Amino acid sequence: MALKVELKPNERIIIGACVITNSDQRARLLIDGDRIPILREKDILTPDTADTPAKLVYLAVQLMYLSPDPMAHHPTYFSLVRDIISTMPSAWPFIEGINNHILNGDLYHALKEAKKLIGHEEQLLESARSLQDPEAAAGRKSA
Repeated sequence: MALKVELKPNERIIIGACVITNSDQRARLLIDGDRIPILREKDILTPDTADTPAKLVYLAVQLMYLSPDPMAHHPTYFSLVRDIISTMPSAWPFIEGINNHILNGDLYHALKEAKKLIGHEEQLLESARSLQDPEAAAGRKSA
């Protein structure tokens, strides 16, 4: 069964090793193939946008997902995982999920789990900000 993807004007998508940029009109693609990596622009991180530890983990998993040799990115991934667990132990359930998907060769779902890790990190950062400046946090909530 083909995957249906609708692209917004000028939206980019990665299919396999190719970056495809849509024209100035909406487009619908039907993608047929087995285990081809596909990433929409909203799910793509670059080294410039991976500016937190969780985003770096996501980037490492993304590189595995897109690579013909995912294991080439394992040393970077596991180094990042060691760092994140030592500074954010509450990330362990997410890391465990990512690891299980990687071990099963399901890198797409590992990416989805890494996205949850980013959400967890954002919650922790927001909590830390509210502890540092309770008045600003109260103002953000009422706004």
